[in-house]
Amino acid sequence: MSKTPKPATNWITRKHHDRAKRALERQLDYQEHKAAGLAGAEDDLARTNFLRAQMIRARLDAIKKISPSDKVLEVGSGSHGLVFGFGGNFGVGIDPLAVDYHRLFPRVQASAVTAAALGEELPFADASFEIVLSDNVIDHAERPLEIVGEICRVLKPGGLLFFTVNIHHPLYNLASRAHGAWNAAGLRLELSAFADHTVHLTEKRIRGEFARQPLEIISQTTTSAETRAAQRASRAMDPDSI
Repeated sequence: MSKTPKPATNWITRKHHDRAKRALERQLDYQEHKAAGLAGAEDDLARTNFLRAQMIRARLDAIKKISPSDKVLEVGSGSHGLVFGFGGNFGVGIDPLAVDYHRLFPRVQASAVTAAALGEELPFADASFEIVLSDNVIDHAERPLEIVGEICRVLKPGGLLFFTVNIHHPLYNLASRAHGAWNAAGLRLELSAFADHTVHLTEKRIRGEFARQPLEIISQTTTSAETRAAQRASRAMDPDSI
């Protein structure tokens, strides 16, 4: 049984909870179709996933030498997250849909321990992991910025954090709020760019959240300028590419 966000108490928070639950349902439906299309070819997915995970590991290892005994956590490990190809003695993935992903992608998922849990409520003690990974997932969650605090709580002092997230122009956050409002009011019109995300974060907002955390930021990059240029060149109309 998949873990979903806890029901909230007032109307606004209940509707936000419903939106997060719906985003999870849509994600599961997408992954069901993906697994069906990969029938008999999951080894290729595992290989591609391993290569990308090893690239990320090498980047982190260049900052601080990774020990085989380091405990690794991926928050939002998904169907084929980094933890499944990262290597080491102990890797664990947390995802609300972990049970479903284990069923759908057994070949990939066998490479790490997984548990169904919310990033906003990580079931671990403070300073439990030497390495924490979170690769473009928090904007699908009910309370995304709370996940940042939880990540920092379970990361050991001097540990390594790899974190990515989509960022968007402020107008997309306004459009996302409008999308949530009309669905909360009963107008069932789902646009994938907004229905699959609970929030569209701006670069300023996510930088501000990390500035509040007890972290030393070693490397920070953005591809927003390159992405905007590529979109203008291709005349793309997909909000997810902004």
